[in-house]
Amino acid sequence: MARKKKITKSRNKSNLSKIASFTAQSISSAYSSYKKQQEQKKVEEIKLRKLEENNKLIKEKKELKIREDQFKKDIDKLKSKEEYLKNKERELKSKDEKLKNENERLIRKEEDQNLFNKELRSKEKELKLREEEQNRKDIDLKVREEEQKNKELKEQRRKYKAIKVVKEEEERKKKLEYIKIKEWEEKFDKEQKLKEEEEKLREQKIRRRELESLKKLELEEQEVKDELSNRLKDFSIDKTTKN
Repeated sequence: MARKKKITKSRNKSNLSKIASFTAQSISSAYSSYKKQQEQKKVEEIKLRKLEENNKLIKEKKELKIREDQFKKDIDKLKSKEEYLKNKERELKSKDEKLKNENERLIRKEEDQNLFNKELRSKEKELKLREEEQNRKDIDLKVREEEQKNKELKEQRRKYKAIKVVKEEEERKKKLEYIKIKEWEEKFDKEQKLKEEEEKLREQKIRRRELESLKKLELEEQEVKDELSNRLKDFSIDKTTKN
């Protein structure tokens, strides 16, 4: 009996040790599995975080590209505006230069006119003094000078009239030439319109002929169809009669 009890106790101890060993192994395995799951979870979280970071980076790159494109467009617009302003500035400078040259020309012309008037007044004074001196010296000489002046004035008037006649003749020729050009232009326009009308009429005739030809073909086709239809009907009637 004592031996059986010892054996039973020994067996119980063995079973307990086995259970304890199995439990320890299970706990170790569960812990290891849990640890692996946690590590896997961390790996997945890291991967997910990297994926999110990559997506964020891609999104930021896209936004940066959009901003760069917009910046380039803005730069191009600014360059275009700058070029436009430069062209305007060049045009204004050119106009200012022209105005400046014109003003300088007018000023020079006015100065020349003033100088000419001054010289003319000086000559008139000198002439008057000479005339007075000549009056004092010799009345006859004054008369001859007056006659000479009258001749010069007449000559000037004659020249002026001749120049005026030439100018009027040139103006008349210009007007005639202008009238001839206008008449030629009107004649050319009329001829062009007539040609266009003739071309339209010709096209209308061609279209009318084409339409008539089409109608004729349609009629012929219809006649052929009607004839075939009549023949088929006759053939059907003959066949029915025979049957």
